[in-house]
Amino acid sequence: GIDIGREAPSTNQRMELTAAIKGCQHILKFETEFQADKIEVYSDSAYLINCVHQQWYVNWQKNGWKNSKKEDVANRDLWEQLIPYFTNPKFSFHKVAGHSGDFWNEQVDKLTQLARAEIKEIL
Repeated sequence: GIDIGREAPSTNQRMELTAAIKGCQHILKFETEFQADKIEVYSDSAYLINCVHQQWYVNWQKNGWKNSKKEDVANRDLWEQLIPYFTNPKFSFHKVAGHSGDFWNEQVDKLTQLARAEIKEIL
């Protein structure tokens, strides 16, 4: 099974980052089976994709994990887990519009809603 990264309480941003981390970790477990030269990660999270493409993490590290407002960077623990994937040339990160009919994005949204309903029942 896959550790889905449950966390309570949480935020959408933390869950978006956790999903990317878990996906990257999971794909690397099977890398030897399919010998991928390139791994493409798709997300509807502007927070994640902008960090990668605009390399926010570089300045965060240089500035002692402070953002442009001189505040502590939110979700540092998760960003630190993602940075190795950002800097790994095998990985590329792409933005997909949320709720726009993209098949895989819609599938993930459905699974998220099912998981949320399941958690509410448990709680």
